Amino acid sequence: MRLERAIPSAALEAVRAPFLAARATPTDAPVLQPLGLLLDLAGEAMRSRLFVVSGDAGEEACLRPDFTVAVAREHLAKGDGQGRYLYEGKAFRVAPRGSDRAEEFLQIGVEAFEAGDPVAADAEIAALAWAGAAAGGRDDLTLLLGDVGLFAAFVDSLGLAPPLRARLKRAFTKPRQLKIELEGGSSAPGQPPGEAQSRIAALLAGLPESEAAAVLQELWSLAGIEPVGGRRPAEIAHRLVERAQAAQAGALSVGESDAVRAFLAVSDRPGAALDAIAALGGPQRAGLDAALDGWRRRLAGMAAAGVPQDRMKLTAAFGRAFGYYDGFLFEVRSDALGDERPLAAGGRYDGLLSRLGAETQNTGGTGAVGCMVRPARAYAGGGE
Repeated sequence: MRLERAIPSAALEAVRAPFLAARATPTDAPVLQPLGLLLDLAGEAMRSRLFVVSGDAGEEACLRPDFTVAVAREHLAKGDGQGRYLYEGKAFRVAPRGSDRAEEFLQIGVEAFEAGDPVAADAEIAALAWAGAAAGGRDDLTLLLGDVGLFAAFVDSLGLAPPLRARLKRAFTKPRQLKIELEGGSSAPGQPPGEAQSRIAALLAGLPESEAAAVLQELWSLAGIEPVGGRRPAEIAHRLVERAQAAQAGALSVGESDAVRAFLAVSDRPGAALDAIAALGGPQRAGLDAALDGWRRRLAGMAAAGVPQDRMKLTAAFGRAFGYYDGFLFEVRSDALGDERPLAAGGRYDGLLSRLGAETQNTGGTGAVGCMVRPARAYAGGGE
């Protein structure tokens, strides 16, 4: 396992300082996390990036790839409705083949589970990540911004059939599937057009994917079936839902595909990007207009908190492989390190607590947003 290079203590203290001032309660989270849970939340594509080990009771586990899920689980275990947590510790990810990236690395971050204005919280957390990253001394930083929810609002504005709308939203962070959708493919991967759909696929297609996975797991238990081949219930349910909804919804028209392509091509200074997206919106645009207004408030909040406006860039196609992010996203990048080595990152994941088992009535409208910084990358003399 490749370790990252150490940085001077003064540099580490500088990066840490903004987080210490963030009014957060220090916490730690277990290094071992349930493998199945992480795959259900982040997707099977993440399996190759995880260090898989045996847990204390012999179950499959993995070393934490980051802290978001681990801290959320700790928050739920405490039973508190709200909380803001500060962490500092090691995370672990298998480096891509041929890469020299560190596989064990230090992260400092804050996760906030709070009610209130989510737009203001987004601005605060993004500004915190920027301050921590900038404290490392680099002068070539950019704050890249995106929003899963903005894509969803744009898709809603087009007035698509509900199943097609849902399928397109799910494809946002899956480039291969999104390409199929934009090229007018109406079939799920591996399924010939017009293949008969099973009754169970049609049933699951009417449910959110988390519920579909739970139903599938319950059916297996009742039937005494043990799945083989390493596929999780969430992955199988996802494929069944894709197939059923493909048959129900058809495909994008040429005009609809062109509109989505134009949205995904937007990448500019935030004000100009928002104007471009507003001009592309479809006829059912009330939700999109509300999302754009929220973005303008978010940008004003970040600027007021000290993020230079000329260092921000809004890229409509920017997403993240971790499937639990469902709103605002950002990364702090350095020209010297390139796009694949962000110094800091974060975003909004309001739906995660319920996916981890929290009762909706007990969350009290609590939202969830967080960020982390990698000090070794932020340090101007580093490069992990």
